[in-house]
Parts: sequence; C-alpha cells; structure tokens
Amino acid sequence: MDEGNRKELKILLWLLVFFCVVYYLPVEGQRFQGAIIEAFKLAKWYAREHVLLCLVPAFFIAGAIGVFVSQNAVMKYFGPKAPKWLSYSVASVSGTILAVCSCTVLPLFGGIYMRGAGLGPAVAFLYSGPAINVLAIVLTARVLGWQLGLSRAVAAVGFSVIIGLLMHVIFLKEETAKASQAQEVYLGEEEKGNRPLWHVALYFFSMVGILVFANWGRPLETAGLWYSIFKVKWLVTALFGVLLGVCLWRFFRVKVGWVVLSAVPSLVLAVIFPEHPVFSFTAGSAALAVLTTVAGGELKDWRDQTWGFAKQILPLLFGGVLAAGFFLGSPEGKDAGIVPNIWIQALVGDSPSAVVSLLGGEGESVPGWLAIIWPVWTNLFASVTGALMYFATLTEVPILRGLLDSGMGQGPALALLLAGPALSLPNMLVINSILGPRKTLTFIGLVVGMATITGIVFGAIMS
Repeated sequence: MDEGNRKELKILLWLLVFFCVVYYLPVEGQRFQGAIIEAFKLAKWYAREHVLLCLVPAFFIAGAIGVFVSQNAVMKYFGPKAPKWLSYSVASVSGTILAVCSCTVLPLFGGIYMRGAGLGPAVAFLYSGPAINVLAIVLTARVLGWQLGLSRAVAAVGFSVIIGLLMHVIFLKEETAKASQAQEVYLGEEEKGNRPLWHVALYFFSMVGILVFANWGRPLETAGLWYSIFKVKWLVTALFGVLLGVCLWRFFRVKVGWVVLSAVPSLVLAVIFPEHPVFSFTAGSAALAVLTTVAGGELKDWRDQTWGFAKQILPLLFGGVLAAGFFLGSPEGKDAGIVPNIWIQALVGDSPSAVVSLLGGEGESVPGWLAIIWPVWTNLFASVTGALMYFATLTEVPILRGLLDSGMGQGPALALLLAGPALSLPNMLVINSILGPRKTLTFIGLVVGMATITGIVFGAIMS
C-alpha cells in the first residue's frame, strides 16, 4: 500500500472512530449532562481565578526571560555543564518563592528551557515550582497532620532533585549534543542590552513579587503572619507594580510620562472598585502590553515573546481544563464528574472491603490476593488520579481532608500530594508541546512511580 492510500485509510479510521463515539454518546444520561456542565464550570472558574492573576504575569516573566536574559547567563546557572550542586539547588528550592500551580509554572519552565537550560535543572524547576510551596506545606501540617506536612516537604524537595537527575541521565546523549550546540552558537554572547546584572535582577524581582502576592491565598485561620500578609497583599502587589514602573523608566529608558499615564486606569479602577482588585490588576496588565508597543525596541520584543508563549500554551491549557472537569468535576461540584466520587474514595481506602461492597459482594469477604496487592494499587491509583486532576494552589488540602474523612489511607494521601500539585492533564499537554512525547511520558512516569513508592512506604510506617 502506497503512502497516499495509507493516509486516506488513516483519515477513514479516524472518521469511523468519531462516528462511533457520536453515535453511542450517552447524552440522555444525567451524569453525562452533569459532567458537561462541570467541564465548563471548571473552565469558567479557571479563567476567573488563574488566567488574569497567575498566567498573565507568568507569560510576561517568560517573555522577559527570552528577551532580557542572555543564553550565557542561563547556561552558566542551569545549562547541562553548570555545576550540579548550583543548578539543582536553585531549581529545587524555587517553589518556596514561587507559590504557583502546575499550569502557571509552564511559561517560566518554557522560558528557561528554550534559553538553553539543561533538561535536568529545568525539570527540577518544573516539579518544584508548584510542589514546594511553604504556605501549602504549613497548611498541610495544620489541617492534615504534621506527619503528612513534614513528609510532603522532605519528599517534594528530594523528588525535584532526583527526577531532574534521572531525566538528565536517561537523555544524556541528547543533553550532551544540546550542550555542544549551545556552546558553538552562543559562544561569546554578551548580556542583553549590556545592563548591570542588578538592573535585570531588580526588574525580575518586581515581576515575581507581583505574581507571588497577587496570588497569595487566604489561610484558614484569621490570625497570624500568613493572614496579616493576606490582608495587605494588594498593597504589596501595588508597590511591586510601582517598582516595575521605576525599572522601565530608569533601566529601559521608557519616558516617565508614558509610565505614569499607563498607571492611571489601574489607579482609577482601584478607587472605583476597591472590592474588586482584579479589575485594577487587569487594567495594569493591559496598560503594560500597550506600553511595550509604544516604547518599541526591546520592549516590543518582550511583548512579542509574551504573546508567543500565550498562543502556544493557552489553547492546550483550556482544552485540558475542560477534559479534567468532564472526568473529575470542578472544585465546587460534588460527585458531578463522569467518574463517580464513590469510586475514587473506595479505591484509595485502607481496606479493599469498600470495593468488594461496591461490586455487590460482602464487605468482609476480601480475597487474600487483593489484600496483598491493595497497598500498591491504592497508592498507584492515588498518584495517577492526582496527576490527572487540576489543583490550584492550596486547594489540594481541603480536597484531601474530605477524602481522608471518607476513608482514604495516609499513604495514598501523601502519594496524591506529591503527584497532584506538580501535574495535571492541562499541564501534561503543554509539557508535551515543549519536550515531546518521550520526555513528557518519562517525566510523568517518574513522578507517578516515585509518588507511589513513597506513599507505600509512608502508609506502612503510619500503620
């Protein structure tokens, strides 16, 4: 069969598959209809809670990395030939600074990887960004117990380093070729714009500050340090915005009049709608995009790079969010996805008796073989489920509290905490577009596998 006939046969097969799916679509079923609604509810929630405050600043930071950070600077600290202790130390603790979710970290990961960062350090950063969050770890210890909080903190830091090193070793041949090519192409490249390092550092510091404090989550307690910071988060965010404006004026030679004028819409909306700070934040982001166009030069390149990341990542993210909502429901929905919550609760419990009962058997009649493999299954299932679900920053803790109250074991809870925040279905789709299928599947396999093993060990200790 020649190439043309194979192509036509492939098209025919896809059409047949699509026809069969549509023909047997259970549109009359209440659960199917509810799952469709949940998919769009999750997409709406994601658009309101994360696109404007999380992804937009992350896109600007990623675009700035591509324009204002030289290839040599990235290679020096994150390249394949950089000292391992330095690159992995910086990458593994980045999550303590960046309180971001598995989707917000993607533009930042793409930025440093495309600028020449080695696969190992870049993947360590990809995992640690959403996984090592100080506030989330403290909240885990307080709500779920100090054992889970401490285990999550230690395992997450270790995971980021080990997974990064394993990715580097597995794809060592490709990494070596990439390092040689980068040295040839970018040998002797100077810092972008010939600016002092502290100028660039302060510029990035202002943007990271905006990202972190705009997304500072409300703690459960209404007292203490975390809540005090939460109360003034928008004031702190505004101060970082002022610092960014100063950097644009002093370091990038943007006329002070343009900087002041671009801040006016944000100030006006902050006064008119003090109870809706997202209006002011959105106006500030739009004004920054306009400012980069007016200023031209490097700032126009910054805008183009930012737009490039947005075009690449946003469609995949929203497609993944719709799929995650359809299968597992939205944060507000209870047992509304196509997969019933009772199945998940039964499959991650300490005892397989719930599954036997669910299948119509007697809860006490548990086969011996099932009891033996049960710890492996529950932790593997929790890891895979967590990897497919989408967790916004801090939302994994109350969700897990509900699952623990429903009978979830301690081991599967830790496995979900280690796999869930770092991965999600939308996250996987974007990683695949950056790394390709082989590296993406390897990364997912390492995260799920290590989370499963850690959950088994932790469950055995706690029992």
